[in-house]
Amino acid sequence: MLAGILAGWLPVGSAGVVLEGDASLSRRPMNRVVDPLRAMGADITWLGDAGRLPFRIGGANLMGREHVLEVASAQVKSALLLAGLFAEGRTIIRGSGGSRDHTELLLHTMGVSCESGSGSTDPQVRGSARPVGFDIRVPGDPSSAAFFQVAAALVPDSEIVVPGQSLNYTRTGALRVLRFAGAKVSIERPSGPPHGEPLGNVRVSFNHLKSFNLKAADIPSLVDEIPVLAVLATQADGESVITGAAELRVKESDRLAMMADNLKKLGAQVVELDDGLKISGPIPLVGGPAGQPKVMKTAGDHRIAMAMAVAALVTEGETVLDDDTCVAVSYPYFFQTLAQLL
Repeated sequence: MLAGILAGWLPVGSAGVVLEGDASLSRRPMNRVVDPLRAMGADITWLGDAGRLPFRIGGANLMGREHVLEVASAQVKSALLLAGLFAEGRTIIRGSGGSRDHTELLLHTMGVSCESGSGSTDPQVRGSARPVGFDIRVPGDPSSAAFFQVAAALVPDSEIVVPGQSLNYTRTGALRVLRFAGAKVSIERPSGPPHGEPLGNVRVSFNHLKSFNLKAADIPSLVDEIPVLAVLATQADGESVITGAAELRVKESDRLAMMADNLKKLGAQVVELDDGLKISGPIPLVGGPAGQPKVMKTAGDHRIAMAMAVAALVTEGETVLDDDTCVAVSYPYFFQTLAQLL
């Protein structure tokens, strides 16, 4: 998203800005955001391996254009919409259906319309649009909350309330899965401004769990929660199937492979698919004996680390993460919060 802003905001002829990343971010492919920005006229130069961070962004005059996304990525969509604010003409994003719409809602709150006006759901902006000052209440992050909510659904006699959580439909996929799988889920005190981010208190309670299926259309609304939902599937009655999730192979790690390997190490019945997982349950998860914990590999991926921490709550015996510092990428106080809840 920062690449989109800088591509149009930097003065033409300026020295530019170098964007770098930590080890996990530097492994992620960046062509899918750089290529469409370059198509708008952005001045972007790879400084190391092509397609990976770091890269330099220089000032350039951008031209609005129509983009067709190969993958419905909210991050790429947002980068292009933000670049479009500085471009001449209109920028249209096609193929983003089902992806998170936080950027569109934020721009609307700031006085910028992202609607086509022709009945299409493809977001667009005009280069003449300029945001204005605003007040906003920031909702709680559903992806972070999901790890504790799945924990409550797994551990007998547990219940958790997350106050002020985002109820944006593009982000509540995990709650829909929890409810379908049998967990008790209720929404209390919903609120939020018109045409803005909806939020409310979310209560999740333990209950008998059944299997669930996820397909490509479901993935955008719960893409970050799939690792912990895989843990949920190990304790659900029947075979759960996740497909259409090939994007998880190019996150901070190959999340499909990492979850399959870690869960198998604990005794789970997992079949790794090209674009997903098949998980049968309920299967008792078993760690190592006292003083000899089984090591859960994280590949420096915060979502994998948090998911396996949740798995430990329903694992007999001991497990240990090979890296717990990676969780700080998104939730520095995750383990303190988990300890307080326990």
